Amino acid sequence: MVDAEIVAIGSELLTPFRQDTNSLFLTERLNAMGIEVRFKAVVGDRRADLVDAAKTALRRADLVIFMGGLGPTEDDLTRECVAEALGRRLRRDPDIIADLYKRFSKWRTGMPANNERQADVVEGAEVVPNANGSAPGQFLRVEHAGTARTVVLMPGPPHELKAMFDREVAPRLGKGRQEEFIAARELRVAMMPESLCDSRIAPIYTRYQDVETTILAGAGDISLHLRARAASLEEADRRVASLAGEIEDELEEAVYSANGEHLEQIVGYFLQLQGATLAVAESCTGGQLAKRVTSVAGSSRYFVGGAVVYSNALKTQFAGVPPELIAEHGAVSREVAASLAEGIRSRSGSTYGLGVTGIAGPAGGSEEKPVGLVYHALSDGRNTEVVERKFPGDRQRVRSWAAQQALDMLRLRLMRQ
Repeated sequence: MVDAEIVAIGSELLTPFRQDTNSLFLTERLNAMGIEVRFKAVVGDRRADLVDAAKTALRRADLVIFMGGLGPTEDDLTRECVAEALGRRLRRDPDIIADLYKRFSKWRTGMPANNERQADVVEGAEVVPNANGSAPGQFLRVEHAGTARTVVLMPGPPHELKAMFDREVAPRLGKGRQEEFIAARELRVAMMPESLCDSRIAPIYTRYQDVETTILAGAGDISLHLRARAASLEEADRRVASLAGEIEDELEEAVYSANGEHLEQIVGYFLQLQGATLAVAESCTGGQLAKRVTSVAGSSRYFVGGAVVYSNALKTQFAGVPPELIAEHGAVSREVAASLAEGIRSRSGSTYGLGVTGIAGPAGGSEEKPVGLVYHALSDGRNTEVVERKFPGDRQRVRSWAAQQALDMLRLRLMRQ
């Protein structure tokens, strides 16, 4: 089994202004080959740091891919640092220099002398052609500290790296390697605390030592990532499916997706299956419900529309909430939430209406109605269900929780029809 480390090089990647997306692409490609990415590192353009990162990666990974730092400038140090970490020298390849001069002559400009640095190749490395740029890659298999290692140097620009990996690097990695396969599945769970979810499923997933389980929690949403590696895809799939099945049996209706779909996608599936439609009236969520529902392609088949009714006047005008109801119970109340759902459903002619009203904060709360209090209502013209929740966190988190709760109410109603 092959474990990999990806090292992204460039001081700009350590700022808030540039993000490493290359490693996501490489991880996807490597996983498809049955290679597990165990570590990722981002290193600035400092020689000592680069050498240290290279030595660390070579010590713990079978395959190390360095990205970036292959340009002509003084801060492009990848070649030198990898050579130092390996205890090897650099040689200047005359064929690369000739190719660089040809490239510059096509542009009708002279080549600066510092471009010749791009022809420095780690001793024993195979030069990897770069069809989309001037910096060639390098590929070498070495014995490092008594262990076989594969080292790959690739350029940083995404259009160069992606083409090089698919055309040149992937075929080299596949040569002479025993084929392995990785199977993955993502279960998604709604409106369950992470600690409760883990306490229920930990006795299950800890029995599957050959399946890696990762739990990621968001606002009212938990993702369970299951991964297994085996000599055949069928065996890896079988192990992942077995664990997924046990988790679904334990969590029952709380699991809303077995394949990573988001809650708004699942709601859309159910609405289409039943030939039903939806309209929403939102106060504290400020349009988040409508935004999520319409983020799904084809949502026009089941989403009629919605209204953001922040003011009391618009609650009455757009959703038909009686002013006296607001005066008696307050805009944030069970009664007004129910009226929002019933009114928007009736006025739009939709099958279902969702209404949300609450206090997202940070101000506006009271002892009786604190920040985080949200009422969610679902109406189908016959029955109106109202759920009261108190969500922790800042304004955005309260709004995200509230939108998730409203969608999950609808999912559960549709499931039980």
